[in-house]
Amino acid sequence: MSSAVAPRTILDATAIPQDRRGVGRYLDELVRAFDEPIVIACQAHDEEQFRMLAPTAVVLPQRGIARAWKRLLWEQFSLPRLARRVGATVIHSPHYTLPLFTKLTRVVTFHDATFFSDPHVHTPLKRAFFQTWIKVSARLADVIITVSQATANEIAKYADTKGLAKKFRVIHLGVNSEIFHTPSADEVREFSAAVGLDAPWIGFLGTVEPRKNLPELVRAYSELMNSWDAGWGKRPVLALAGGEGWGADLTPVIAASAYSDSIRRLGYIELSQMAAFLGGAQFAVYPSLGEGFGLPVLEAMASGAPMITTRRLALPEVGGDAVLYSEPDAASLTAALRELASQPEERARLTQLGLSRAALFTWAACARSHLAVYSEAAARAK
Repeated sequence: MSSAVAPRTILDATAIPQDRRGVGRYLDELVRAFDEPIVIACQAHDEEQFRMLAPTAVVLPQRGIARAWKRLLWEQFSLPRLARRVGATVIHSPHYTLPLFTKLTRVVTFHDATFFSDPHVHTPLKRAFFQTWIKVSARLADVIITVSQATANEIAKYADTKGLAKKFRVIHLGVNSEIFHTPSADEVREFSAAVGLDAPWIGFLGTVEPRKNLPELVRAYSELMNSWDAGWGKRPVLALAGGEGWGADLTPVIAASAYSDSIRRLGYIELSQMAAFLGGAQFAVYPSLGEGFGLPVLEAMASGAPMITTRRLALPEVGGDAVLYSEPDAASLTAALRELASQPEERARLTQLGLSRAALFTWAACARSHLAVYSEAAARAK
């Protein structure tokens, strides 16, 4: 592929949060993996980050657009002008919204369709905003990237995209094997000492929000403790790691558990600690009600964690046959927890399957597929 193609694309990274959850991780890893130069528009506070991740990129920091409404105005009126100024003919909008009025070729990424399929797990304002923008962007975009086939199917189902199938390109995300790897015993000891985990643990890692279904996990863990067999070894604690989202106050459900002292809220943990947390767990659980991709499941497998998750939306697309599946209700989760807690040989089997499965998902492949889309879009613009 000619290196003259990629610079004709401008990647709008201005919508990503500073805490680098979700779309932030997607863009960081994507630009790190690009082997061709590209133009990146970003918030001023992200300039240094992108220059470090993509030293061959043209990084254009945009100031005064930190507030959401200012960013949206900038996207609509200033982004097309900026794209023309740098000679770009393609705009990649990686977070649902895109410029409405431009003759430039537009590529948009949709990460999930839960705004339609599971509206109750989003705030009313966020739900209405993204439902509207997904429908609009699907109509106006020249190419639509989805991070899973499940997301493509859900968008087609809910967003009235009949006749738009030719626009869709499914590109799976990847895993950073330098960060997410089987941790050494020293790494696990250092992490557990740092956070005060002095017992085996069952781990959850993700943003604390309704979609993650954590009250059911807490109830399932309590039932597991009620039926714990001494032959299974020392009782594990339930360790919940991840930043606070919205609408998911776990305090009442934890307080109601007879085992509340064994449920640890670790809060946000550093990216560098995640492999030790996941790989050091007896096993990990991700009881989500639905994901557009399921990066936490992939990263847990890459860290050597035996994994329990659900079959909702894209999670089976990521987990394949390398995870133990459960329905998201407490009774089903209890059965799955009991199965892994009581069977060390099954945990070992899932660890090996998970490592092999995770190796199939690379950011290099993800980046190549994006560059191919940009090349295709640029050709259309000629």
